[in-house]
Amino acid sequence: MKIRKAIVADAPAAHKLINDFASLQLMLPRSLNAIYGNIREYFVCYEDDLIVGVCALHILWENLAEVKSLAVLPSNQRRGIGGQLVRHCLEESSALGVNRVFALTYVPDFFIKCGFEKIDKSDLPHKTWSDCINCPKFPSCDEQAVIINLQGISCLI
Repeated sequence: MKIRKAIVADAPAAHKLINDFASLQLMLPRSLNAIYGNIREYFVCYEDDLIVGVCALHILWENLAEVKSLAVLPSNQRRGIGGQLVRHCLEESSALGVNRVFALTYVPDFFIKCGFEKIDKSDLPHKTWSDCINCPKFPSCDEQAVIINLQGISCLI
């Protein structure tokens, strides 16, 4: 199992993985066009040339980023892949000088194990809700917000 920055050829597999979870209403769907257009935000985990996990780091502001589109094939869950993908995103965020990273999730306990803490969604700036407008659950979102402050953390991987 290896993790690397996504390349253009990874977009179709990432699209399928993300939208398989979106079809279960566990995350927002992403168009293939959006994944191609934002491919530099994505990390992929692969094993034997098969993409088994994907995650994106989206920079929102000078000191705020979001971990999003985290998906791991069901057959590969509980192997630490999700945690490794999140750690890669956090390491990149820190390297870019962005010290606050949040996620909106149905699995807050997973993120808490990664060092995040729960917060109220209303504590996030309104600009963080840009994807929410496309969500069928808007404005009655039942995701929970989590955040981590990377200030003073030197290495996460």
